[in-house]
Amino acid sequence: MADFTGRVVLVTGAGKGTGRDMAQAFAAHGANLAINDLTPVNLDQTEAGIRAAGGQVKAYIVDVTKKMPIQGLVKTVLDDWERIDILVNCAQVKPPASLLDMDDWDWQRTLDVNLTGVFLLMQSVARIMRAQGGGSMLTIGPHSHADPKQAAFTVSKAALVELSAQARQEFAAYGIQVHLLNPDEATDIVRLALTLCE
Repeated sequence: MADFTGRVVLVTGAGKGTGRDMAQAFAAHGANLAINDLTPVNLDQTEAGIRAAGGQVKAYIVDVTKKMPIQGLVKTVLDDWERIDILVNCAQVKPPASLLDMDDWDWQRTLDVNLTGVFLLMQSVARIMRAQGGGSMLTIGPHSHADPKQAAFTVSKAALVELSAQARQEFAAYGIQVHLLNPDEATDIVRLALTLCE
């Protein structure tokens, strides 16, 4: 069984879905959890669940699309936990619209959350991990098929393939592992995440 005792894991999008599952799994294996989301009620539920199971957790309400709030998030996590060993990028939005019907606000918001937010988090956390001597980064990647009703989501997720490849190449020299998790290839994406970070 994986043992993450003493390691600090920052999970974005932890209020529900895969983000919540990731946070709960790492906590169940001994990690200290820094959980992030933009919706307090959802994040409160994740935090309460982890605490009820005996886990160590702190919640941070931050919009991951903005550089200054992200830098503030990273600083606060360091103040609270002193390090960040694993970053799990799960924050995402998925507006149900085709290219012909999509509002430009939905398009931009999707790119901001699903792509720019990941870039900003990778950049800020990698600087911490470089100083620590290493770490791991996980990002939920694209499905293998494009959905015409989720155009912006599909495009943003596809771009994560190249972003992760670039980060993997640049960060390797600092002992930072970068993994892009493909939902179509993993029967248990949470178990895969734990295995990659052991």
